[in-house]
Amino acid sequence: MKHLIKHVTRYRYSTPASYTIQTLRLTPRADDHQRALRWQITAPGPLTEQVDAYGNITHTLTLTQAHSEIEIRATGQIEIDPLVQGIVRGDESRLPLQAYCVPTPLTQCDDNIRQLWRTAVPEAIRTPQDLLVLANAICDRVTYEPGYTDVTTAASQVLQLGHGVCQDHTHLFLACVRGMNMPARYVSGYHYGNVEDDVASSHAWADVWLPEQGWVSVDITNRMLASDGHCRLAAARDYDSASPVRGVRTGGGEESMSITVQVQRAKQQ
Repeated sequence: MKHLIKHVTRYRYSTPASYTIQTLRLTPRADDHQRALRWQITAPGPLTEQVDAYGNITHTLTLTQAHSEIEIRATGQIEIDPLVQGIVRGDESRLPLQAYCVPTPLTQCDDNIRQLWRTAVPEAIRTPQDLLVLANAICDRVTYEPGYTDVTTAASQVLQLGHGVCQDHTHLFLACVRGMNMPARYVSGYHYGNVEDDVASSHAWADVWLPEQGWVSVDITNRMLASDGHCRLAAARDYDSASPVRGVRTGGGEESMSITVQVQRAKQQ
């Protein structure tokens, strides 16, 4: 499947900022099943490209002159092949699998989370179908509803609130899987849901390492294994290390941010 993608992030400041540095994870990963037929990032300053420890293509944007607004655009066409049982090939992570077993502040496993996964998958996870069982259990406990959480909400808080969005489902899922001492990672990207309307937001899901299959990708929020409707931007330990745009600034006063994402299925030639 081929996708046309347009992702625009805008920052506006109440007073001029004197310095900004941002890390952009806005380039699709070079996994075996997806290819960027064309891709461009435009920003109000020079971009320095590198590959991070997780195998993600990143760009660093540095602005040293006064600025009251930043607009970052990522556009292009991506071709994605169907995945068999969600299995991802061609991983470029430079880290050992054990690095993905270590919890982060956003993915700590407590007693309540431990009870959740032990009830859902008492024999732990062995197959891709077990991943779906756990995904269903999480979505049954945490209703998809924006406005209750933000990017700093930890998995334990998500379970207590009972409401959240895709990043919250993913962090709770990672807390469960890492609580089983299994490697798992956060994936940021886009999802085309095979519907008439464009998907108007970015998305998050998870990879889990299964010894007989390798990395298996599961979309917790949509209760499905990932396939050719999922475009992968970055894979890392949690949102903090996989977020599309992350940075710091000096000055600027109050900040407002807007994000628009369009994902369309490209017409077949």
